[in-house]
Amino acid sequence: MSRAASTPLPPPINLALQGGGSHGAFTWGVLDALLEDGRLNFEGISGTSAGAMNAVALAHGLAQALEKARPDPREAARESLAAFWNGVIAMGALGEAQRAPFGFLFGHAADENSAAAPWLSAMSALWTSTVSPYQSNPFDINPLRSFVAGQIDFEAVARQAGKIPKVFVVATRVSTGKAEIFSGERLSVDAVMASACLPTLFKAVEIDGQHYWDGGYSGNPAIHPLIYQCTGRDIVLVQINPIEREALPTSSAQILDRLNEISFNAALIAEMRAIDFVKRLLAEGKLDPAHYKDVLMHRIDGGEALEAFSAASKSSTSAALIHQLRDLGRNHAQNWLQHHFKDLGQRSSVNIKSDYLDDLRLPVRGA
Repeated sequence: MSRAASTPLPPPINLALQGGGSHGAFTWGVLDALLEDGRLNFEGISGTSAGAMNAVALAHGLAQALEKARPDPREAARESLAAFWNGVIAMGALGEAQRAPFGFLFGHAADENSAAAPWLSAMSALWTSTVSPYQSNPFDINPLRSFVAGQIDFEAVARQAGKIPKVFVVATRVSTGKAEIFSGERLSVDAVMASACLPTLFKAVEIDGQHYWDGGYSGNPAIHPLIYQCTGRDIVLVQINPIEREALPTSSAQILDRLNEISFNAALIAEMRAIDFVKRLLAEGKLDPAHYKDVLMHRIDGGEALEAFSAASKSSTSAALIHQLRDLGRNHAQNWLQHHFKDLGQRSSVNIKSDYLDDLRLPVRGA
């Protein structure tokens, strides 16, 4: 008897997938292990940047399985994720002129040992220069767009709506600075590109007359669509950007990378603060549980193991690195299933207060 048949199934869960360039291969490994396990069903998936790419790759595999009447949709989703990331590796194996821009737009920094480092360092200087992408990249060259369009059948994903998990892709509207969620018929290659649009390198992505930048500025990932647009209480966050780094950044690249991590985690911390606030009010009987969801938060991350990878590695398309991150993600997901599967539908397995909340409510020293 299979494990899925012999073990009581939990209610459907929702996935929240962070962005982080090539470190998204860790999320690939997590998703691969969860799909292989077979006991979990996904209701909704929210993703930003590389997290959005993982989300649509998973949805593409499930949609293709339904349209082609494949007997095992989970296996099709695993194949789709593998095809996407092996495609990333293949792009990285191209000639230097093609590989360098792909590597940079997929991450945020240069590998100091890479042959592309001089080019990437020059591009990185644009962060602090007066040259905008409207001057440095007037034709808005973005090789990742055609790559994603070739990998994902967005029309098939739309046709199978209601039969596959809801996908929520997050981008930041330039005019308001607020998160915008693309889902259903609005889910497209442009939405994914908007979610991954670094404004110092690429022109804002225009969709329906509005302009968008990287979703990480407003939601990395956005959790609220999983609360308000899905019925399940359980949300599993796949976190690849560390909240805390012990080492002090001293080089310009390290400082910039840490600033990016802090800014891209800010929206997540704010949403965690709101979730904790609602949970406390529900526990105190101050809110009506019929109108407010008592969310059960869970997290799979690489912890210290993932922290050991420098932020610069987010731009690497090395097969060795990506497969190492995939295997790390698989191992952490399997460990999480072993220790926390029983928590699904029952309790949170994340201590939001200790892991995400700040010290603003602590007494001031000397007061």
